[in-house]
Amino acid sequence: MVHGPSRSAACGIFPDPGTNSCPLHRQADSQPLRHQGSPSWAPMLVSGRRRWLTALLQAQRWPFQPSRDMRLVQFRAPHLTGPHLGLESGNGGGVINLSAFDPTLPKTMIEFLGQGEAALSVAKRALAAQLPVLPRSEVTFLAPVTRPDKVVCVGMNYVDHCKEQNVPVPKEPIIFSKFSSSIVGPYDEVVLPPESQEVDWEVELAVVIGKKGKHIKAADAMAHVAGFTVAHDVTARDWQMRRNGKQWLLGKTFDTFCPLGPALVTKDSVADPHNLKICCRVNGEVVQSSSTNQMVFKTEELIAWVSQFVTLFPGDVILTGTPPGVGVFRKPPVFLKKGDEVQCEIEELGVIVNKVV
Repeated sequence: MVHGPSRSAACGIFPDPGTNSCPLHRQADSQPLRHQGSPSWAPMLVSGRRRWLTALLQAQRWPFQPSRDMRLVQFRAPHLTGPHLGLESGNGGGVINLSAFDPTLPKTMIEFLGQGEAALSVAKRALAAQLPVLPRSEVTFLAPVTRPDKVVCVGMNYVDHCKEQNVPVPKEPIIFSKFSSSIVGPYDEVVLPPESQEVDWEVELAVVIGKKGKHIKAADAMAHVAGFTVAHDVTARDWQMRRNGKQWLLGKTFDTFCPLGPALVTKDSVADPHNLKICCRVNGEVVQSSSTNQMVFKTEELIAWVSQFVTLFPGDVILTGTPPGVGVFRKPPVFLKKGDEVQCEIEELGVIVNKVV
């Protein structure tokens, strides 16, 4: 069974989900119900103080409050048949089985997204219902979206990545694709193909489409977005840069070359998708560290551009480009080898960890 990463595996963007980082919570949790020898009214004061602190916390968006965030996942568990749809109870938390709340809900993300606001409203009620949580150690996380109609990718979409290569910033989005068969789960293995000796890493912000559309205006684009997730755009540089007529497709689309996850974080749960810390580690060493504010073309522009050419469907994934620090532009170049571990992490979204085999 494949589980989530240990806390020591994180890139350091997020607070430890196992700690109580809020001083108000620490203060409230440390209050005894009644000290020995306290007057009879003391518990009432403590109780009132607890209620006040609770109300204050609920009125604000504290990062460790999982009930504030909609983190949709696909998972398997030994006692369940087939894949299921669930809610991750906070970044790094356990899983709420949505089928246990409403057995009529779809079992896959694409079907769920296809039902639009009706399905999402059920998930919101489930999130507020304080349902039992399956421990993270007892579930296997799948990619939040599997077998989408399209995986659209964007090249050269970070200003600092363009500087790294000493090339001009593109005036129009550079679009390519991966086959959906390249998608694997957030903690699955990346398999080095014998056909390539130059496999490289790329952490990317992925956009998941929630509503069908064609010729979408930039001003309307976010209405077509379901949410965001972390992607690892694994790339065979020899096939991307020298083989196959220098067409990028084959170098990008080997099996296991698109880990996604751990969750689809709905757009209303992300403060600003274009101002998130983004990083990648290989064997614990930070190799990429930037911000999505370096993106040349933002989500709205990309959706407007791509939808000129193709119809976007619920579940379609758009990989929005990678920051600097990839292996091929290092001196000397560095490529992945068997036994390496790659961690891709984005603020507010989570971390995916993939062993190279």
